Amino acid sequence: MIWPVVKNISPGIVLGAFLATFLAASLSGVFLAVFFACFLVFVSIQMFLNKKPKPSRSIPGFAGLFSAGTGIGGFSALVSIGGGTLTVPYLTWHNVDVKQAIGTSAAIGLPISLAGTVGYLINGWSVDINGWLIFGFVNLPAVVLISALSFTTAPLGAKLAHSLPVPVLKKALRYCCWCWPHGCCCQLPEGLTCRQ
Repeated sequence: MIWPVVKNISPGIVLGAFLATFLAASLSGVFLAVFFACFLVFVSIQMFLNKKPKPSRSIPGFAGLFSAGTGIGGFSALVSIGGGTLTVPYLTWHNVDVKQAIGTSAAIGLPISLAGTVGYLINGWSVDINGWLIFGFVNLPAVVLISALSFTTAPLGAKLAHSLPVPVLKKALRYCCWCWPHGCCCQLPEGLTCRQ
């Protein structure tokens, strides 16, 4: 994990994620699902191409990381991801070791989730959504269940990331990004969209 990167990219992450929730609230759930699928296909193609960065390319300063963080936070909030899908390729493109990139992206997931949660609470507060323990656009039972499962499986993922060879990690990321979109291009069930 690279703490200076976390410190410099987090303000942009928070700003981008929070502002993106206002855009997401005005879009249909179907559009967001299709956007998410197309986005992951694009990322997977970029990873399959496996373009090598210039050896001289290094991590930018605060302004560059702030700008990148704003974009990463914005896209992450739109497609409801923790940011690793963007952060890992961004950091490796700047010649950061893939294992350090994975650890750094895990830390960046916290400000993304907090800013996104606050934004979706604010934007959905006045929307009438039927459901148990739903606040704004945030489903509390789902948050608790997913958080509990993530908390128990994250150490396993971290252990695998440190033990697996780098080429295997890169292939796993590529195939995950390629397979996820296939379940995202269908109509979302009634009640799960921001706007129908």
